[in-house]
Amino acid sequence: MVDRDLELGELLAAAEAAPPGESVDVVAHDLQKRFGAERVSFLFVDLIGQRLVRLAAAGGEDGDDTGPVDLRGSVYDSVLRSQRQHVEPDGQGGRRVITPVTNRGDCIGVLEVSLQCVDDSVLRQVSAAAHALAYIIVTDRRFTDLYHLSRRTTQTSLAAEIQHQLLPSASCCEAAEFTLAAGLVPADDIGGDTYDYTLDRDTLHLSITDAMGHDTNSALLATLLVGALRQARRSGCDALKQARHAHQALLSHSRGLATGQLLCVDLRSGLCELVNAGHPWPLRLREGRVEEVRLAVNLPFGVAAPTSYRLQELHLRPGDRLVLLTDGMQERGAGAVDLASLIESTSALHPREAVRVLTAAVLGACHGSLRDDATVLILDWHGDRGRPTAAEAGPRL
Repeated sequence: MVDRDLELGELLAAAEAAPPGESVDVVAHDLQKRFGAERVSFLFVDLIGQRLVRLAAAGGEDGDDTGPVDLRGSVYDSVLRSQRQHVEPDGQGGRRVITPVTNRGDCIGVLEVSLQCVDDSVLRQVSAAAHALAYIIVTDRRFTDLYHLSRRTTQTSLAAEIQHQLLPSASCCEAAEFTLAAGLVPADDIGGDTYDYTLDRDTLHLSITDAMGHDTNSALLATLLVGALRQARRSGCDALKQARHAHQALLSHSRGLATGQLLCVDLRSGLCELVNAGHPWPLRLREGRVEEVRLAVNLPFGVAAPTSYRLQELHLRPGDRLVLLTDGMQERGAGAVDLASLIESTSALHPREAVRVLTAAVLGACHGSLRDDATVLILDWHGDRGRPTAAEAGPRL
């Protein structure tokens, strides 16, 4: 065993020199060289977050299991939930080390390594290697479909492919001021839901939308809608101008109607400016109590009638949890789920875990078959006590 700290520069240089589909091989070689690691593999979380898919390093033993692994109740589930390293006997006289591979709060999967000699220093360096692997995969998946293919455990329709490509590449994001996570459970016949976010220097932009219709028609409508919103957002538009731009895009191309909620959150003050275009009200958990945020509701995007969108304000306080959702979380069979109670009971969970609980409850209530997409986005507002806070004066929602 080579007794030295992880040379991150060497590892990143080796990753860049290797083909983009060999990230795991690069990390495996590093761990083998330094610690004599055996049976190194990376397990991806699949698209629906219920199973893991193993990607073994080249040269792995023939007997390695490469089939999907059920996540629920497994040791991998525990590692991902806790974001803590797990060590146990490997059944061959060594130790199996399972380490979360996470980037800015987005759980990509776990790194699994068998080692003969394990101490605190080795465990720290395996954790560092797993952290580096997260960055390597985030970079390399721009250049290969391997990581996209590895995450698919079910057949994907054209509509589902379009819908998935509209979503951010990471469903969770952590920053000093906030933590957010989102989840989308597609209907049997894709229903046009999307969510989106981006973080500027001083502003967090959020959106959740529901394009009317099903299958490829709704997916194409969602494509136009999300494209228009991103174009406006990247041109420096606020939520109100984004709404107007999206509305005009749908009118100009006669693609149909869509509801949506657009938010711009000031990272310094917690002031949230938003537009509600015919969308369900958000739910807010504050001091242990869940309540609807009763916004004024404008017409959906694409309505061929005189429409003016209203910019509204919402002041977030440290400790607030804001829950955005689509009507698929409330309608038909999903209506049997007491969302308010679930939000209260999961208040101590990380947003990504709370999202899993809420979407699983809706999926269960619909017996695994949804008639409409069900989407939820959870924002935990931490605030920044080192920055000036919003003025207390003025009305608050």
